[in-house]
Amino acid sequence: MSEPKPPTPTPPGDMYKGWLFKWTNYIKGYQRRWFVLSNGLLSYYRTQAEMGHTCRGTINLATANIAVEDSCNFVISNGGAQTYHLKASTEVERQRWITALELAKAKAVHMQAESDDSGDDCPAVPPSSGQGGGCRNLEIQSTLRTLGSKVEDLNTCNDLIVKHGSALQRSLSELEGIRVVGDVGEKMRQVTERATLFRITSNAMINACRDFLSLAQNHSKRWQKALQVERDQRIRLEETLEQLAKQHNHLERAFRGATVLPSSFSNPALANKGAAVKGDASDEDDDNEFFDAMEDPAGFITVPADPKYHSVACLSIRRSGSNVSGLSSEIGMDDQSVNFDDQSMVSNPESPQPLELEPVRQRRTRIPDKPNYYLNLWSIMKNCIGKELSKIPMPVNFNEPLSMLQRLSEDLEYYELLDKAAKCQSSLEQMCYVAAFTVSSYSTTVHRTGKPFNPLLGETFELDRLKDCGYRSLCEQVSHHPPAAAHHASSEKGWTLRQEITLASKFRGKYLSIMPLGSIQCLFDKSDNHYSWKKVTTTVHNIIVGKLWIDQSGEIDVVNHKTGDRCHLKFAPYSYFSRDVPRKVTGVVTDKEGKAHYVLSGTWDEKMEFSRIMQSSKGENGTEGKQRTVYQTLKAKEIWRKNPLPEGAENMYFFSSLALTLNDPEEGVAPTDCRRRPDQRLMEDGRWDEANAEKQRLEEKQRTVRREREREAVKAASSPEEAVTEDSINDSPSKTPYGPSPLSTHPDSYQAMWFDKLDDPASGETLHVYKGGYWEAKEQGKWDVCPDIF
Repeated sequence: MSEPKPPTPTPPGDMYKGWLFKWTNYIKGYQRRWFVLSNGLLSYYRTQAEMGHTCRGTINLATANIAVEDSCNFVISNGGAQTYHLKASTEVERQRWITALELAKAKAVHMQAESDDSGDDCPAVPPSSGQGGGCRNLEIQSTLRTLGSKVEDLNTCNDLIVKHGSALQRSLSELEGIRVVGDVGEKMRQVTERATLFRITSNAMINACRDFLSLAQNHSKRWQKALQVERDQRIRLEETLEQLAKQHNHLERAFRGATVLPSSFSNPALANKGAAVKGDASDEDDDNEFFDAMEDPAGFITVPADPKYHSVACLSIRRSGSNVSGLSSEIGMDDQSVNFDDQSMVSNPESPQPLELEPVRQRRTRIPDKPNYYLNLWSIMKNCIGKELSKIPMPVNFNEPLSMLQRLSEDLEYYELLDKAAKCQSSLEQMCYVAAFTVSSYSTTVHRTGKPFNPLLGETFELDRLKDCGYRSLCEQVSHHPPAAAHHASSEKGWTLRQEITLASKFRGKYLSIMPLGSIQCLFDKSDNHYSWKKVTTTVHNIIVGKLWIDQSGEIDVVNHKTGDRCHLKFAPYSYFSRDVPRKVTGVVTDKEGKAHYVLSGTWDEKMEFSRIMQSSKGENGTEGKQRTVYQTLKAKEIWRKNPLPEGAENMYFFSSLALTLNDPEEGVAPTDCRRRPDQRLMEDGRWDEANAEKQRLEEKQRTVRREREREAVKAASSPEEAVTEDSINDSPSKTPYGPSPLSTHPDSYQAMWFDKLDDPASGETLHVYKGGYWEAKEQGKWDVCPDIF
């Protein structure tokens, strides 16, 4: 490579060109490129020979910022979409470029201002643009002429209205000054004529305005539609070009990797040399991927891994043959579309064999449409600011016809992820599926702005999908203040899910924050892996004014307590000024040593992808001064995608297909099951007034039972001589005549029916664990232990 030459000096106003070094990415660093400055545009090429056919990038200086970093480096940016980090060979050469760029920028800004002042917002289509462009230009000119003639008609009508209006005013003034009776008839005739002329002119003016408005609206719609079509075509063209460039890059790398790889296996030095040579000849797609990644608020950046990893991985798979649960699920198998789950089933001799199919129950696919009842929200909410949501008496108008226990059971909508995780041979791969399952539980909340019913104490909900999906679950409300629900689900595929969730919520006027407390645990029978994690904060915006919308924000650490593996997930909060995809989720899977193995990315309302990390390195500082890690990853694979909503979901509270079946009446369920709750059933049927009355009755019944239970707890804890009378309890619930009451420390002696409160040695947390007996009681039809809560 020859030494860089200084830019070729040319006369002012003409082109300015020369060699500069342009930053591409962390792998290749600065690369030598040929830059050309002409007509306010700075373009670059890989070589001078490319000037005639291939431009690698162009930036408009009229909207660009030029900043000098040091003696040889400078940066050109147009606000974030394009950023060029450039370096000259000498300080003199850098100053020449800076001077030329500043002059070109000033000239471009001046030309743009003159263009705006003249009204030529869109440049005329040149004759060489083709037949379609010329026809469109003629159509625009014809439309402008038509609109101009309509404007002239409006001006003419306006002049006539002024003229006839003045004459009418004079006639009225003369009519007031008449004293002789004989002149009245003549003056009245004049006034009538002028009034008629004024009316005719006014009608003409109105008709002309109507025609002008109609014409302008029609053409406005046509232009908007044409503009949208042009934008769509441009986006499709850009996507196609990007895809073609990536395919070209992939083929080029595959060819070079095939020619370099055989000799590099036996000589690592040759492998490094081949990689270096290949880096010099790579395409400019690396530049784009690098700068896109810089906008990522996460603490890491991902770039495509070197093709040698693909080839090495494929060769190792062919040699091993039996182990297909590792890299084969995501590398070197793109063309063959290898299904990891099917391969895992084949390689696992202990997998259960398919049984004879039984007829599956047909479940409902619709519920009654949501009525359109008006309710003044502010009249209820203005007295609730700062209060705990579970203690606010809410009408059913704000609810959806499901209980909080049923909402917890909706976490199992994507149970297939846990089925796949149970088949994994690697705990790190298993962690990816568990993390995807964690994210999938939020997909049903994106449009669900209705509040679920607060469960009554002792209320239960069973979800028996043993024949359909191989699992069944049970939820129970184990505490009322604070409200806490316990959930247990087990599958024939070898996994168990349990969770205890306590909701802490605050209404802040403009938004409602819901903070789930407690943990979720997932256990796998075959590997004895024990995972635990917590939920993020849910925020409901525009409570008072505007359309309600929901956001999830925060961070989740999924921990494998057996192996020490960890997945750190970050739910990015929505920001109006962010250029990131809304509802974005990113995560990194690490082992107990802290080494990263997988990267997850996607959105919590659509899909998640994961990719294997082949190499990591430290990069530049991010926006907050923290050093980011650069991960070289293989091609991303989709691990989860949201199921589409059923038809007409917007009229059915945006319920998913699973949610539509949760309140479907079933025979044999416990008398405390949510399906038997009367106010919830009335709301689903559209009888909201009756549902509100029934809701108040149930809540008052629950308060009465609670007070009675507290009295019994006090009497049981007190000696016979210190028994407390009912009146003293009502007057002072926290004290007795003899001192502090046991009620102040143990106000409620309620014990859950199907769950026991235990300490988990693995996670070190205390939670309610299913103690058994429910499904046996269901088979026998014995529900004697269930209280009468409805």
